[in-house]
Amino acid sequence: MKDHLTKREQPDRSKINMNEALEVKYWTHALGVSRQELQKAVDKVGNSAAAVRKELAL
Repeated sequence: MKDHLTKREQPDRSKINMNEALEVKYWTHALGVSRQELQKAVDKVGNSAAAVRKELAL
């Protein structure tokens, strides 16, 4: 049985997971950037949301 489909855990907002479409959608909207801009920042500074915000000067 797929328990993970029924569990509603809060996502870890301290990290950006570029492999999850819903997280990418959340972060592009929250940061006001395109997927490409988000990917470039994550590639440069890692997946820490704080580091990405700093890189994007937000």
